[in-house]
Amino acid sequence: MSVLLVYTPKITSRSRYMFRLFFKELLGLEVKLTSDVAELTTWSGAKISYAQQAVSDELFFYSRQLLFESGIREQNISVFEWEGHPVFFATGKSSALPFDPFAAAFFLVSRYEEYLPHIRDSLDRFDAHQSLAWQHNFLHVPVVEKWAILLRDLLQQRFPELSFPARSYNYIPSLDIDNAWAYREKGFMRVIGGYLKDLIAVNVVEVKKRTRVLLGFEKDPYDTYSYQLDLQKKYALKPLYFFLVADYGVNDKNVPVQNRRFRDLIRHIADYADVGVHPSFGSNREPERLRVEIGRLRTIIHRDITKSRQHFLMLKFPETYRNLMERDITDDYSMGYANEIGFRASISSAFNFYDLDQEIETTLRIHPFGVMDATLNYYMKLNPDEAVERVRLLIDEVRQVNGTFMTLWHNETLSDEKQWKGWRHVYDRIVEEAHVPL
Repeated sequence: MSVLLVYTPKITSRSRYMFRLFFKELLGLEVKLTSDVAELTTWSGAKISYAQQAVSDELFFYSRQLLFESGIREQNISVFEWEGHPVFFATGKSSALPFDPFAAAFFLVSRYEEYLPHIRDSLDRFDAHQSLAWQHNFLHVPVVEKWAILLRDLLQQRFPELSFPARSYNYIPSLDIDNAWAYREKGFMRVIGGYLKDLIAVNVVEVKKRTRVLLGFEKDPYDTYSYQLDLQKKYALKPLYFFLVADYGVNDKNVPVQNRRFRDLIRHIADYADVGVHPSFGSNREPERLRVEIGRLRTIIHRDITKSRQHFLMLKFPETYRNLMERDITDDYSMGYANEIGFRASISSAFNFYDLDQEIETTLRIHPFGVMDATLNYYMKLNPDEAVERVRLLIDEVRQVNGTFMTLWHNETLSDEKQWKGWRHVYDRIVEEAHVPL
């Protein structure tokens, strides 16, 4: 592996984090950090400096102050376009780039703006429209990976001896099972409640359908699991499933975890795919629930549970991630927005969570997703054809940087009924477009 010497006057937790992300994770280089000027000047291999001024003959990048600070404060950010790239944290003319990619990427990947005062939505979440990326029209672009390519090209020009391992595009389908069945396995009281609701609304069609399903004359519309498995086999996919195994609540309405058929379903899915926990809405207010839910899922599939995705994408920095780490979760898949498609952290590839309050890089891996079904239909109100075209643009962006494209879908949206009529075909087209050919 090629070694790159990186000189900076002061090595901080933030700078170490960003140099490792860019050079080792995204570009595949071995990185050696130094604050010794003599080591920089005598180094015979590839070298860069990240400082206020160049030292000798290295590739020089002017540093803004963000990576040398601690704590959180309002940042004066002015976004501009340079050679087709949205950039910010402008630098002087002597720098290899007219902006500081390390500080800019840190602001985006650490989710710095989500620690600052902001208006939260009706479910107490950070709204996509509050983000710098949405306000400056680059939410759909994995700009951090595009900046990494800029750095690679500069390094190759200056140091032709450097070798960069090839990166490959990857597609990961993921599915959240919030409600395993529409009518089945709900328990007596919920079944009666469903009938009463339909009768009060004089919804005869729904009463008939519910009855036919409960009597076994018709398949439950949310039972789309055989279709999912067929798609998995057809395209050799490696999907992820996240199961809600919470106690019943206003926002947590899955089948009771004590239900034998529900447990059998989870075990069946776990035979063909990786399974993670879908921490309940209620677990955000009562973190002890998270321990209980992880324990339930572990008992069902007899495996350690290390993956998670928050129900309703409930993320609060840094509390949510700290709670997950305390319960031995190593990988989280909640990094995305409910009301807009795109890349919440402006990166498609997995990265380590940086805890800004404690100023440490953690070992928790964050896996961004690019699009959720409900976002396209409920929030953006796109029709099926429009949805496919919008997603295709995201896929193209990720392919350009050889990143990872992840979709978030639900079993009920594959029912092809009611408000989801025509959306199974949407999923078919997205998977066909996004998958990696055999």
